[in-house]
Amino acid sequence: MIVSVSRRTDIPAFYSEWFFNRLKEGFVYVVNPFNTKQISKIELTAKTVDCFVFWTKDAEHMLRRLDELKDFKYYFQFTITSYRNDVEKDTRAKKDIINTFKELSNKIGKEKVIWRYDPILLNESYTKEYHYEWFEKFCSQLEGYTEKCVISFLDLYKKTERNIKELNIEPISDVDMFQIAEVFSKISSKYIIELETCSEGIDLFKYGIKKGKCIDDKLIAKIMNADIDVGKDDTQREVCGCVKSVDIGQYDTCKHHCLYCYANFNYKLVEENCLKHNPKSPLLVGSIKGDEKITIREMKSIKINNKDFEQIRLV
Repeated sequence: MIVSVSRRTDIPAFYSEWFFNRLKEGFVYVVNPFNTKQISKIELTAKTVDCFVFWTKDAEHMLRRLDELKDFKYYFQFTITSYRNDVEKDTRAKKDIINTFKELSNKIGKEKVIWRYDPILLNESYTKEYHYEWFEKFCSQLEGYTEKCVISFLDLYKKTERNIKELNIEPISDVDMFQIAEVFSKISSKYIIELETCSEGIDLFKYGIKKGKCIDDKLIAKIMNADIDVGKDDTQREVCGCVKSVDIGQYDTCKHHCLYCYANFNYKLVEENCLKHNPKSPLLVGSIKGDEKITIREMKSIKINNKDFEQIRLV
């Protein structure tokens, strides 16, 4: 089983104590986003978890507890963008986050810390030239601490329109994407950082930029030192290349308050959910009331070195 921690919220930044408590208990409860009365029980043991994929903007709170992951395989998707607090409302100073990135890389290896510069948005303040300048600054600081950078362009979701209205975002044309890709590619190559896209339909291969997989079976196979066979995640968009995983996060719980975020629909609800968080609960938010239906997910097999292993069936 590949476990995503988490596309829905920043567990390393805000809920690492809860996560490590779940490891000690050996399981987690995950609420169905579309039906709060349906809860899945996910086993979190060295036997059931093939790899954790952590998503974060700030891994500071995990740095001193990495030894608790010694029995697991894992890697990080670590986002560092050039936006100020008008866009990313509650993130630490970039210089401090970069230092955390470097420390994490030194501890676990640069191949296991993927830098994300996404999403790329344009307005009168965040111009293409602005992105070029800051992308190079970050590349120069992260050289030798990562092997790969993932980029994407902002998708204007209906549910985020209210949050981003104040930013006066300009549409990004294919011409814009090509120009950004060409400049970014030239910059990243200077610092020996490979570029990939995330969930982008546009083909940027002529600039040396491949379509990436954030939940990456090839990287996971390398980390595991084993051949694995796991299919594409059909719960994600068609342009997403990720392989199947199970996510243990919950929407409307991330306290970075980034205006472009698709996982926070309502900031008032975020604050309410945060107040309900109990690090000792098997649920990220709240506690079991007794009227829920708790189901241990049905297992299916994947191939690892031509041997069958059990993995959770995704629903």
